[in-house]
Amino acid sequence: MSSCPLCHHDTVAFHQDKKRAYVRCPQCFMVSVPTAFYWDEAAEKAHYDCHHNDFADAGYQHFLSRTLTPLLTRVKPNANGLDFGCGEGAVLSQMAAKHGINVANYDLFYHPDTRVLSQQYDFVCLTEVIEHIADAQALVEQLSQLVLPGGILAVMTKRVSDLDGFINWHYKIDPTHINFYALETFEWIARQQGWKLEVIDRDVVFFHLPAC
Repeated sequence: MSSCPLCHHDTVAFHQDKKRAYVRCPQCFMVSVPTAFYWDEAAEKAHYDCHHNDFADAGYQHFLSRTLTPLLTRVKPNANGLDFGCGEGAVLSQMAAKHGINVANYDLFYHPDTRVLSQQYDFVCLTEVIEHIADAQALVEQLSQLVLPGGILAVMTKRVSDLDGFINWHYKIDPTHINFYALETFEWIARQQGWKLEVIDRDVVFFHLPAC
């Protein structure tokens, strides 16, 4: 059996459908897809190219506002942020700009300027991103270096619950979704990192990093 991509504990079988197998970690409760089912980068990008989320899409703005609106009430007026995995349209940064907040953009495929990853920010947003990233442990370590002391890491991803809910869960249908986080997973991350977890919504959590 494979090891957990977040905590490297041995995983156990969780579910099998017609396309993929899924395993669960008994330590951090992440559900993941074994590497044999990963797509290569070319196929992954082709899949993302079918998404057309842009600033003119009011519905998409409303979707992102479920992360951005509560975040803006928790950061200072002159805060600087980073949208990690911003997508082709980089919509969240444009929304933030309307409130006088500067947000830099990074995306592996569409905004690949890694210079923005050498800075630190008052907040970092990941909206519908972490479920796509294979090395969950490396991601957490990278994000911990991007957020300033006292800053916020805002994460939007649908949370996995029990097996009964997972079997018919639409979220697992996307072949580029490979890591599924439970509330217990976020609690485990918070304990390990010394962060404070704030649950904002059914698919939004904020991590508050200590001020020093």
